[in-house]
Amino acid sequence: MKSLVDHLSQYATYHRDPRNIASHFIGIPLIMVAVAVLLSRPQWAGGWLSPAVLVSLASAWFYLRLELRLGVLMSVLLGLSVWAGQTLAQQSTLVWLSSGIGMFVAGWVIQFIGHYYEGRKPAFVDDVSGLIVGPLFVVVELMFLLGLRHDLKDQIEARAGGVRINPNRAAA
Repeated sequence: MKSLVDHLSQYATYHRDPRNIASHFIGIPLIMVAVAVLLSRPQWAGGWLSPAVLVSLASAWFYLRLELRLGVLMSVLLGLSVWAGQTLAQQSTLVWLSSGIGMFVAGWVIQFIGHYYEGRKPAFVDDVSGLIVGPLFVVVELMFLLGLRHDLKDQIEARAGGVRINPNRAAA
């Protein structure tokens, strides 16, 4: 299994432009909540079990295996996403479906705008694991902005390079 640094470094090579990273702070949470919303139906076992819960448990297991501290944080965030999903799934079909699809589409539009500035395709195009690493990347980048996890930032930047404006898209 790849290490935390392996996963984040590979993902980071597709995300070095700060405008792209900023777009991910909005797009990825929207997509995460949208997936939780859309997978919150059907519900079983009195409403507490759904495909969203199963996907979140599998994702939490992945994050916890990479690193306990980040895994716990990601598990909490996944739990909040599932809670939002379960809440919207209790609404009418129109509200449930339009909110889930709306957030999903909006999140991906924002992602692709960021990748326009990056000048590169999204990481998941080359490696589907980018779909699960993306939310972790956003959390770690937020930690870096807050001055946390310098050791991890240094290891990632040693492999992927530093964050910089794409000179080919600087005037865009």
